[in-house]
Amino acid sequence: MLLDSSPILVTGGARGLGAAIARSLHRHGASVIINYHQSEQAAHALVAELGERAWALQADVRDATQVQALVAQAQRLAGQPLAGVVNNALVDFSFNGDARDKLDTLRWEAFDAQLRGALQGALNTLQACLPGWQARGGGSVVNVGTNLFQNPVVPYHDYTASKAALLALTRTAAHEWGPHGIRVNMVSGGLLRTTDASRATPDFVFDLIAGQTPLRQVTTPEDFADAVVFFMSGLSRAVTGQNLVVDGGLVMN
Repeated sequence: MLLDSSPILVTGGARGLGAAIARSLHRHGASVIINYHQSEQAAHALVAELGERAWALQADVRDATQVQALVAQAQRLAGQPLAGVVNNALVDFSFNGDARDKLDTLRWEAFDAQLRGALQGALNTLQACLPGWQARGGGSVVNVGTNLFQNPVVPYHDYTASKAALLALTRTAAHEWGPHGIRVNMVSGGLLRTTDASRATPDFVFDLIAGQTPLRQVTTPEDFADAVVFFMSGLSRAVTGQNLVVDGGLVMN
């Protein structure tokens, strides 16, 4: 097992990429706290699938009070402070370029919504988890990013800007909290085949992306999830402040 049974929180963990991350963490030995906002049925179904060492807890990550209560309840259920958090929650976004507003019609409210979900949500979990990490002598954070701010081929301006801001927070947090044994990294994917958010993407787009990658394939949620496990494990004990792009080599750092 790459992980021990210490609890890890996955925000937005009931569906799509979040569920794949929760499954992979659990398969490699971790206990998982599956946070959901509205997907109660899916969250409890995933807990039933995983069995022991899994719990589903509701909270809106944009609300600091709810996140504080979420972390406190998670620690009571697990019997110990959280070892890590995966900031995966995504607020009301569909990966369909044809349906997205272009820059000339895009309103600030769209940016605000994505920033609140990605950046404010991560800030809330970091602050809520800090006392537990200090008690444990360390912890690990994985923020879910995107390759689009390095390869902005689709006009997801609001989504891309929020993830770029999240990368900045990843690095500043890694610098400030590193002396406390807290590692903060980002895993960035391209378009994943397939999640709930990418279900609206036409097949020809997936095929086009596959043809442009050195591996000639589109990354799956499971591919992405296994990279998250690496950052949550002792194998990455000397790695912090990094952004690992998991997209089949489409974007190379």
